[in-house]
Amino acid sequence: MALFLSLVCILCLVGSVVSQDMPYEEYVAQIQACPKECRCPPNFPRAVYCDNKGLKSIPNIPPYTWYLYLQNNLIEVLSAESLRNATQLRWLNINHNKITSEGVEEGVLVARSHLAHLYMDDNLLSSVPSPLPATLEHLRLSRNRISKIPAGVFVGLDKLNLLDLQGNKLMDDEVTEVSLKGLNSLVQINLAKNQLSKMPIGLPPSTTQLFLDGNNIDKIPAGYFKGLPKVAFLRLNHNKLGSSGVPKDVFNVSSILDLQLSHNQLTEVPLIPSGLEHLHLDHNNIKSVSGSSVCPVAVETVDDSINDSVPRLRYLRLDGNEIKPPIPRDVILCFRLLRSIVI
Repeated sequence: MALFLSLVCILCLVGSVVSQDMPYEEYVAQIQACPKECRCPPNFPRAVYCDNKGLKSIPNIPPYTWYLYLQNNLIEVLSAESLRNATQLRWLNINHNKITSEGVEEGVLVARSHLAHLYMDDNLLSSVPSPLPATLEHLRLSRNRISKIPAGVFVGLDKLNLLDLQGNKLMDDEVTEVSLKGLNSLVQINLAKNQLSKMPIGLPPSTTQLFLDGNNIDKIPAGYFKGLPKVAFLRLNHNKLGSSGVPKDVFNVSSILDLQLSHNQLTEVPLIPSGLEHLHLDHNNIKSVSGSSVCPVAVETVDDSINDSVPRLRYLRLDGNEIKPPIPRDVILCFRLLRSIVI
């Protein structure tokens, strides 16, 4: 009786999976082709888990795989032969391996014509892989050794909205209008912890989140953000920005909501745009702050009513500077919506 009930449960499970996701024949073929080194859950048959197995090479992947997890292994080659049958792959996680640029075999990625998410963090890549499939939406390549972005590598990637290149070896001459051409739908780009000394040029106007922490940037050109009308989250922590390299009104862009300038060399508070909600200025060399110099509107015109003209700042961090409390009254009068000030 117990055996009968077990069989009934298995059949119910198979029936549920098949009816929701894939034909029975495909389900059987997928489970039967599961590599012995990996795990293929019967209730999630399109996923193949080969992570944390100490693998040095990729086993042959079943034909109906959508999600492939290969992270935390010792893989050196992204093999076209191993992925030959995985033509439906949507998601590939191969983080924390030993793949070099030479180890990415010719055409292995572009042949995955459904691939939307590619994660290759913590490998040994020296260049952005190329060519890439036009279906790609997220590309994560952080903490490699990338010093080169091949010209045109992003052309045709009209769906790519997230590009993570933090923790690499990119210099200014590699982050250009030519190398970034094609990123027409980009929302987030992470270039933190590279070797940039200038603000990157050629970023698409669709950019909403720009992360540049931990570089050597010492200057922001006047009008830089006019080409980025949608930028809302901007991180420039741990750079070499001094007030002489930051034009007073360079951040006066209506779209910016969150601005982080911690651990720089600023001696003055830049002009705060009316729409800004969070401002991080901790650990600079700022000696004082006054409403007359930082308020985006005349302090005397700010009243108690909440309307579009009232500055939206809610969080202000000023600790690690030379400012002594209390905060001047005109600052409080200007930023009526402030809920937290760290000093």
